Amino acid sequence: MKLALLLAAPLFAHAAIPWDFKALSQTPKVFEAKTEEPGVHAVYFESVPFHGKPTRVFAYYGIPSGGKLPAMVLVHGGGGTAFAEWVRLWNQRGYAAIAMDTCGNVPEKASPDKPWSPQKKHHEDGGPEGWGGFAHVDDAVTDQWTYHAVAAVVLAHSLLRSFPEVDKGRIGLTSISWGGYLTDIVSGVDPRFRFAAPVYGCGYLGEDSAWLKNFADLGKARAEKWLSLWDPSVYLANGKMPMLWVTGTNDFAYPFPSLRKSYRLPRGPRTLSIRVRMPHGHPQGAKPEEIAAFAAAILQHGVPLARITAMRRDSIRYNSRGAIVKAELNYTRDSGRWQDRKWVTVPARLDTGARRATAEVPQGATAWFFNLTDERGLVVSSEHRTN
Repeated sequence: MKLALLLAAPLFAHAAIPWDFKALSQTPKVFEAKTEEPGVHAVYFESVPFHGKPTRVFAYYGIPSGGKLPAMVLVHGGGGTAFAEWVRLWNQRGYAAIAMDTCGNVPEKASPDKPWSPQKKHHEDGGPEGWGGFAHVDDAVTDQWTYHAVAAVVLAHSLLRSFPEVDKGRIGLTSISWGGYLTDIVSGVDPRFRFAAPVYGCGYLGEDSAWLKNFADLGKARAEKWLSLWDPSVYLANGKMPMLWVTGTNDFAYPFPSLRKSYRLPRGPRTLSIRVRMPHGHPQGAKPEEIAAFAAAILQHGVPLARITAMRRDSIRYNSRGAIVKAELNYTRDSGRWQDRKWVTVPARLDTGARRATAEVPQGATAWFFNLTDERGLVVSSEHRTN
């Protein structure tokens, strides 16, 4: 049975999750941790109890010199952990940064040739292991993985804000895959962030996602329970911060329809950056320079990404402070699973004076969207349309 049919009825009345935001907003207790990773510090911070016992979350952080700094919170995805390499990347850009593990694990030093693949082990005081926690949906809400992972992100934010070198009014959030899923939830839980930039992750997982079999295995009632508690669609409408959504056309986990329904929910400004067949992974999800530009525009008065202001079937209009140098139409004639569709990219006609791009949508196209590329090589996208 397809879960899209199993869960066709509206599900997402807001669940009462007992996150104590006032408590999570306080600086957590910090404990020393050893690290062999150069250029970063390692700590544990206290988090919410698991089975009645306080937990500790491992994190790397780094603070470059330069007075009151903007800062970033970095949330890893499935199979990942706190990445020292990610902290160093943002430090090199002039930001303080913190990356926490969301599954109760502690990473070991990564080898220089595999900085995104450190070994890890579960800490004796760690919270529940990831991902999704589907099998534990009947446990106490406060013992489930998403509850702990969201708390870890919010507490990491609170810890970062406590450092005197950090400008607490200039902190952003970015994340990858399951981390994007968590960021979607956090955007509706922690309003202190200036922006959020989830890569790949979205909500409406019960309608189309990589986890349809997990929901089918749970059965209708338990699947509905999980979704009412933990699907990002429950929380996204509470968010007001600007959001940048980064993904690829054929993402195996978070398909286009679920993504679009998700990014339409928040009440703040949204920007899309979608590449054809963007690979799914931690190094690929940390790489897009659009995230750095989005952060610089909001936190450091940098030049913002272009903004698409209107879309018709065969055209878009845009505003941009920087020069737009290329416009493209991406389309597919395929139907069926979004992950398997073949996409074709063709040039669009660019009229910089009118701030407009046009292209005839080919006959038989089942879905299409436009991309604009600015003089920095940064890409913004329209929503996708379907026949």
